[in-house]
Amino acid sequence: MIHEFKFPDVGEGITEGELVEWLVKEGDSVRHDQALAKVETDKALIDIPSPQDGIILKLHVKAGSTIKVGQTLVTFGSKGDNILPQSQSPQEHDSVGVVGRLEVSDRIIPSPKPAVQASIPAQQMKILPAIRILAGERGIDIAKITPSGSQGQITKQDVLDAAAGKSQAIAQQPQPANPSGQQPEVKIQMKYDFYGPIEHVPIKGVRKAIAKKMEESWRNAVPVTHMDEVDVTSLVNIREKEKEKAAKKNIKLTYLPFIMKAAIEALKEHPYLNSSKEEDEIILKKYYNIGIAVETEDGLIVPVIKGADRKSILALANEIQEIAEKTKERKIDLADLQGGAFTITNIGSIGGVFATPIINYPECAILGLGKMQERPAFEGSKLVKKMILPLFITFDHRIADGAEAARFMNKVKESLQDPDWLLLEL
Repeated sequence: MIHEFKFPDVGEGITEGELVEWLVKEGDSVRHDQALAKVETDKALIDIPSPQDGIILKLHVKAGSTIKVGQTLVTFGSKGDNILPQSQSPQEHDSVGVVGRLEVSDRIIPSPKPAVQASIPAQQMKILPAIRILAGERGIDIAKITPSGSQGQITKQDVLDAAAGKSQAIAQQPQPANPSGQQPEVKIQMKYDFYGPIEHVPIKGVRKAIAKKMEESWRNAVPVTHMDEVDVTSLVNIREKEKEKAAKKNIKLTYLPFIMKAAIEALKEHPYLNSSKEEDEIILKKYYNIGIAVETEDGLIVPVIKGADRKSILALANEIQEIAEKTKERKIDLADLQGGAFTITNIGSIGGVFATPIINYPECAILGLGKMQERPAFEGSKLVKKMILPLFITFDHRIADGAEAARFMNKVKESLQDPDWLLLEL
């Protein structure tokens, strides 16, 4: 019996994804719950399982395509059903040339007739220096251009037309035979604007999710950033003493668990920064799920540490290490990206003193960490070295005022400057 399987609703308002890779092919026999494809959606890479046993009659979506919830992915059948014929229409790919959009097809199309040779030697042709430079940048032989100018001169449009014809001819060259029967790879040709070579990069996958999230934050929040610095010399000493003990337990002890604990204590005193706004209400969160910004090859992803207030420093360090590794390898579960109430981002791990991070909407606030620096300071008349950590918090001014953010930061500073209480959390 023939059955069409459509891209399912995976929850949390997700309406589309990118089909990264098919794990099956037409004609394969598959089992119920067997992974059919890998789909990237809402910053997570997930497997789409088969809803039944059966034979793959047709794959309806190409790898790399965007798929919508409800769009047909696979046609299943049973033994004896005929495999559906492949579409007779050519597979087409868009590319952009200097004079507009070109349709690049896998069909073999005769190359265009060569341009008529100019009757005038190249050195005698009328051409402005700027146009000659443009032709050189495009790799165009001006001797093969037929001038269209009223005075017999080569115009800018002549060069652009010649460049477009060259790009189209290259794109339409027949592909070599492919014994495997797979579709030949279509190579992307170099594109140009008037000033030189350019590249068109589609916004998709993680970058598309980030763009959507940032636009949502910018439209729905009124962001203000408050900045300060904290003396973390004592904290540095504590961490240096404890990191070897942690290493024996295969735990990498960074500063982040300490800062997370300090932020949670400050959030308990300033709950409006641990909230969100829904219409005419502020939702105060009574839990402390802390998101951590993790850089991946595909972009920034924010997994969430659930119930961070109930975990020790070492437990947090271990979980941060594990969830960051999963995130970088794109093995993070969707559930680990949801439920955040407050976010911490560490700009200083790469470089930079201060920044204005974007709120991870619908959260109210995000705490940023700058690059820790050693600075000279006076203790009485004695000159000493201090370790200084820049801090900055961006908050939604509709929910909290600047005074609230400043008091929150003072509490964080107080906890980090005198971190003996954090030893109990270890």
